[in-house]
Amino acid sequence: MPLPHLTDEQIATWTRAQKDEWWFKNVYRRDMPQLTLRSASTGFLLGIVLTATALYVGAKTGVGIGVGLTSVILAFALFKALSNAGLAQDFSVLENNCTQSIATAAGYTVMPLIAGLPAYMLVSGQIIPWWQLMLWLVVVSVLGVLVAFPMKRRFINEDQLPFPEGRACGVVLESLYSGDGGDGMYKARLLGKVAGFAAVYQALVSDGWMKLVQFKLLMLDKWAGLKEPWHLQERLDQYYYDWAVKADAYIPKILGTDFRVLGLRLTLDMAMVGVGGLMGIAVASSCMLGAMLNFGLLAPLMIQAGDIAPRVKLDGTLVPLNRAEIVNQWSLWWAVTMMVVGAIVGLLAKPELITSLFKRRARAAEAPAEDLLRDIELPLWLSYVGVPVFGLLSVWLTHAFFGVPWLLGLVALPLILVLTVICTNAMALTSWTPTGALSKITQFTMGALDRSNPASNLLPATMTSDVAANAANLLSDIKPGYMLGGKPRHQALGHVVGIIAGVLAAVPLFYLLFLPPDAQGVRSVATIVSDRFAFPAALQWKGVAELIAKGVSQLPASAIVSMVVAAVVAVVIEVLRIATRGRFPLSAVSIGLGVVLPPDAVICMFIGAVLFWGMRARHESSPGTAGHRRWVEGMEPICAGLVSGAALMGIGNAIINVLI
Repeated sequence: MPLPHLTDEQIATWTRAQKDEWWFKNVYRRDMPQLTLRSASTGFLLGIVLTATALYVGAKTGVGIGVGLTSVILAFALFKALSNAGLAQDFSVLENNCTQSIATAAGYTVMPLIAGLPAYMLVSGQIIPWWQLMLWLVVVSVLGVLVAFPMKRRFINEDQLPFPEGRACGVVLESLYSGDGGDGMYKARLLGKVAGFAAVYQALVSDGWMKLVQFKLLMLDKWAGLKEPWHLQERLDQYYYDWAVKADAYIPKILGTDFRVLGLRLTLDMAMVGVGGLMGIAVASSCMLGAMLNFGLLAPLMIQAGDIAPRVKLDGTLVPLNRAEIVNQWSLWWAVTMMVVGAIVGLLAKPELITSLFKRRARAAEAPAEDLLRDIELPLWLSYVGVPVFGLLSVWLTHAFFGVPWLLGLVALPLILVLTVICTNAMALTSWTPTGALSKITQFTMGALDRSNPASNLLPATMTSDVAANAANLLSDIKPGYMLGGKPRHQALGHVVGIIAGVLAAVPLFYLLFLPPDAQGVRSVATIVSDRFAFPAALQWKGVAELIAKGVSQLPASAIVSMVVAAVVAVVIEVLRIATRGRFPLSAVSIGLGVVLPPDAVICMFIGAVLFWGMRARHESSPGTAGHRRWVEGMEPICAGLVSGAALMGIGNAIINVLI
């Protein structure tokens, strides 16, 4: 049965009071369970798992992956299986929606941990204590919840904006519970099989898992004399290089620079293949272009010219050239310029994100004195009191923990409200949150006021972008609950539960994966960025902060020229995208992203994008067939299985290496 909804004419002509009354009588399911102990606990546990996955992928790619539909399918399959086994009653559709909301809220908490916060640690050289990190993330994330709910009645109740990603979750939930559940179980099984395959492969290429199996379980080091654990090479070209060294064979070079120094490696990373399928052929192709242009042409030229060279540390040790050095010394500047200019032009090209905020304002005053939904909506007084309280608390914590002046923190508060409204409207219309572009507004504003302290632009920008993203994503999660007749209060509480789950999972994992102690138990920010975890989003934020602090005069002339060219090219690309209504195949932001990502990860994502694009094109025109069901309807579960299976095993490998 299709979900009830208003017509375009009713949306345009009815008052909010009329829409609220229609929803209350025709959609609201007052007696159906929603935020129950089992939905909260299931969402909490799923949130921990999905947070770990999001942190792993974000550290590798700088891309935040959506987990809404994945959590819907997993929760449905779990309780369907328990119900069939007679161990539990089946989930109600609203319980499933609540579980999904909690799990997605948990996944969103990782965004500051892959961008602004590691950028601050890299620039300052200081490691943020874990308890400060947890407290700051919780306060700022709850502020996002409190900011969102006054907007809920405007964007969802009154304007009935689509929130495409949230609406997709609502439609999937309704289809799962209005039929026999076969489609949901099929997708869950598909996800599980693919995740199992990816996990097994990831274990076979992981030294930690193989060490655990071969040394701790099979004791091969005791009776078979095995010195090092055997495992497959994740970098497939390593087999060639091992042979080439022994046989004195050809080592590929570009203008005299070894492929391996440039990071041009052939790797089979299942998580990156899945990410490529999710991001699509256009974005993956742009990333590929950026990577090949930089590492295949520009970087070798700059190495030959001497603008990229091995450097000497203060203690006299030589730092040899590698991919990270190439990016930090030269490539980062034109890549950041490309991303920032492209994102801002793309945002300015969508004036409806701003102008639509001021439409139909007159009807808001027509709401009656008696509020029909007052007992199920989150009371507005909580936001009116909570936003100032949590806003000032976040400013105080930012000052106390990071030394950001009070004035700059207070200036950031009104920016939070402005950027949140823009970000939420963008999510409502496009399922796109322009937090990257919007955060640069805060960074440059704060940098103009204080250039001496990198925290003065990094932390307020992180705060504004995190609040804006949390508010926008919360409303996207509320949309399916509204469509299905759920209680908004329950979703708000569920979002807070998800924040707690996400922080409890993400912060310990951040320290374990990216700040492991050395033999003396000392942690160093030098371990944050590595060949395995490139932290491209953090490098972008770091680059902007350093540009603000140092100015362009400290850069090589070639880097300044590359920034000017990148800015012009970014404008041209985005204008062409606008003129062709999105049909132009390149993206300036994605080209820049391809530069700061490791080239082997970009190649994997491109392979994944081509694979899923080709299979979708092959089977899209034949609905009802097994191929269509697997490669079109099941594309997202397959990609989610590749990402989750490989990511969870990769996280486990890192933990084993720390503990063993």
